[in-house]
Amino acid sequence: MIQLHAQPYDISACGFYFEDAEGYEAKAKNNKNDYSEPVEEYEIQFIDGEDIDCALAKAWNVNQANFAAFLEAANTWDEDDKLRYIIAVGECGFNHEQVADDPSSIDMTVYELSSIKELAEQFVEEGLFGEIPESLQFYIDYDAIARDLSMDYSEVTIAGTNFIFQCA
Repeated sequence: MIQLHAQPYDISACGFYFEDAEGYEAKAKNNKNDYSEPVEEYEIQFIDGEDIDCALAKAWNVNQANFAAFLEAANTWDEDDKLRYIIAVGECGFNHEQVADDPSSIDMTVYELSSIKELAEQFVEEGLFGEIPESLQFYIDYDAIARDLSMDYSEVTIAGTNFIFQCA
């Protein structure tokens, strides 16, 4: 379960924790500052949840106006959609409106690998460079292939896992 905190910009008011839009609305409408005036503006902070949801909140730029949509996405999207959104918005230059409706529609290739060199090794093993005789396999310069691949692929760590990706 994701837990958020509404921190008032008014320093004479106390914030509150919530887990859904209804909880926020109920607490916000009764929140008053030290002078019994209603509190209207809050900074929304991610407090607790899965690491991938924390990364999603950061990419989503969660605020008072969009936290309900964030919570809906975080609770309904699978991990692949979350990952694609985070990479598309945070790394590839897409904006929220281009990705939020359907993150799987973004043309992107993602590999869960520790380095671009590992991607080079995978490509050679899969035969992307043609069939290589066994006697020559020890002479392949994977570092050089990785340097070439780094022109088209990038690397990012999300929720403690390293990914190699390419955005179209």
